[in-house]
Amino acid sequence: MNRPLTLASSVCGAMVVALDGTVLMVAQPTLQRDLDASFAQVQWTSTGYLVAVAALLVFAGRLGDRYGHRRTFALGMLGFGAASAGVAVAPGVGWVIGLRVVQGVFGALLQPATLGMLRTTYPPEALRRPIAARTAAIGLAAAAGPVLGGALTTGFGWRSVFLLNLVPAVVFGTLALVGGKRSRAASSPVSRPAPEMSWEPRPETDRTPLDVPGALWLAVALACLVHTLVAPSGPAGALGAVATVVAGAGFVRRERRAPAPLLPPAVVGSPAVGASLALLVTVSAALNGGLFTCVYVLQDDLGLTPLRTALVGLPLAASLVAAAPVSAVLLRRAGARSTVAGATAVLAAGLLVLAAAPGTAAFCAGFALVGAGFGTVMVAATHVVVRQSPAASAGVAGGLQQTAMNVGPVLGVASATALVGAAGTRSPLIVLAVAAVAALPLCRALPGGPRPLAAGPPTGLPTGVSASLPADASTGASASLPADVAAADPDPLGRPVPAGPSDARHTVRAVERGSFGPSLGDDEV
Repeated sequence: MNRPLTLASSVCGAMVVALDGTVLMVAQPTLQRDLDASFAQVQWTSTGYLVAVAALLVFAGRLGDRYGHRRTFALGMLGFGAASAGVAVAPGVGWVIGLRVVQGVFGALLQPATLGMLRTTYPPEALRRPIAARTAAIGLAAAAGPVLGGALTTGFGWRSVFLLNLVPAVVFGTLALVGGKRSRAASSPVSRPAPEMSWEPRPETDRTPLDVPGALWLAVALACLVHTLVAPSGPAGALGAVATVVAGAGFVRRERRAPAPLLPPAVVGSPAVGASLALLVTVSAALNGGLFTCVYVLQDDLGLTPLRTALVGLPLAASLVAAAPVSAVLLRRAGARSTVAGATAVLAAGLLVLAAAPGTAAFCAGFALVGAGFGTVMVAATHVVVRQSPAASAGVAGGLQQTAMNVGPVLGVASATALVGAAGTRSPLIVLAVAAVAALPLCRALPGGPRPLAAGPPTGLPTGVSASLPADASTGASASLPADVAAADPDPLGRPVPAGPSDARHTVRAVERGSFGPSLGDDEV
């Protein structure tokens, strides 16, 4: 697939998953009445999906790295659509729960691929805008989901909400299959570029063994963690916590001994990636825990109807969508460290405004701040995770990012639920704001801003050098070269290239030709 179609597929896949969760939330009361289900059974229509997704995201990303992200995207989209159609005709709540688990399996295949396709299609310096577009689409889906879900449920019943994503799933899943076949047909041994001629890896040539035991340990650990967070009380919660610790220890032991670990050291060993994932968990927990709390404050304390509550929350969705393109600009100009730190502080300030808000106007202002902060952190931290990870491990990076974005909300809602009962209705907002501020030191591990150019020759070499290069054929300008640096083979234009160390990669016709100094085109975000 070409870049526009890849971007459209990534955006559509992200929107399908985001819409699925929001429209179901609105339809659950009607589903409960129509199927004569208990409250616990209705909860499992969401919990079963979350457990399946969280358990398989990282392994699904690894499958994408090995077999191709377009293939896993196509399988995920088509399977997600088929499971949605099955839920729409399910005869009982047991079928709904089971099919939602199946939907979670295909959703796990789909979500990392939406980021993996971007990483292997766009050059690293061009990732900011696609990721921002994807984030804006998620915000738009979050805003439109409750409205669409309410309208469809009111007019056609709860089953209709599961048909909403059927058409885009079939269309973009089929396009991914067709595009992947055409790409493989065009990559014959004669026309296929040499490895050094392209920065993009070929996933279908990756034959690294799959760490199935490690994947099973991680799946059990994540599934038990999510289940424990959803139902923390009682014997089931205690058993889930013990199982989480045991499975987590087993996974760490396996990863240390595995010849080809599920989580490549180049990904999990990066301080920037680790800090970004921790920040994504923190801000997503703060957002969702804050929203959960505000629903009760607005309806129980201020007496607003569900419709007015939804309208008061619209500034959050609007600012989240608006923050996405602004984030791309901030990343380029200020760097990830300053962008994420400032946005996290804005989110914390928004939570404090909500904690003290006396009326709807103040709530609107607080929601706008929270949305702007969260949207910016999501774009910037995701950009760091995707870019700092090797392209050959883009699926694993995407799986980790999606895992953070799935565990964070569950953690936030679970924390808010416990705090509301223990310390008052608005106490979770203050605690979540403090947690966001406490995460600010993590920003130190993120890449800084663009490096200022030092005074000297245009090549970035030290002043006072004696060796010189021939004049450029097109401009007649000459450049300097240090006397102790030997010239490498000439580039395709016939100009000598220094062979010394460099902190920036430069290519000529997609081939790295020796070492150069930093330039204005270098993107270090």
